[in-house]
Amino acid sequence: MSSLKENYPSKVKTYQPKPPYVLNCIKAFLVGGLICLIGEGLQNFYIHFFDFNEKTAGNPTVATLILISSILTGIGIYDKIGQFAGAGSAVPVTGFANSMTSAALEHRSEGLVLGVATNMFKLAGNVIVFGVVSAYVVGIIRYILEKMFS
Repeated sequence: MSSLKENYPSKVKTYQPKPPYVLNCIKAFLVGGLICLIGEGLQNFYIHFFDFNEKTAGNPTVATLILISSILTGIGIYDKIGQFAGAGSAVPVTGFANSMTSAALEHRSEGLVLGVATNMFKLAGNVIVFGVVSAYVVGIIRYILEKMFS
């Protein structure tokens, strides 16, 4: 009985299909690059038509990408993009918006406050917390280094 448990992983491994790593990387690269290309196009749109500069056009660009991602999640398209692209659609800010919108949509039947509001940040909450904490730590390190070398 114990030999069966020990040999099981090696026996199962021979029957498992090998994941297409190279193809998955290419799809993630292309979709992630397309999202970034759309972002660049939006940024140039805000620069040319609304007189933003490169520094100030970033915020409306990110907000627009989040809005587009949330709408595509709501109508079920972003999930199909995510299944196709994997990390290529999860890593940009659009993936973050997708995770928040998905959680909100999943719990909307429980009501606006107890459903949507309390569950929206379940998945994205740890990203926000670790982002804030890491920014704080990096800020302290930068402050110390500036004081040491100035």
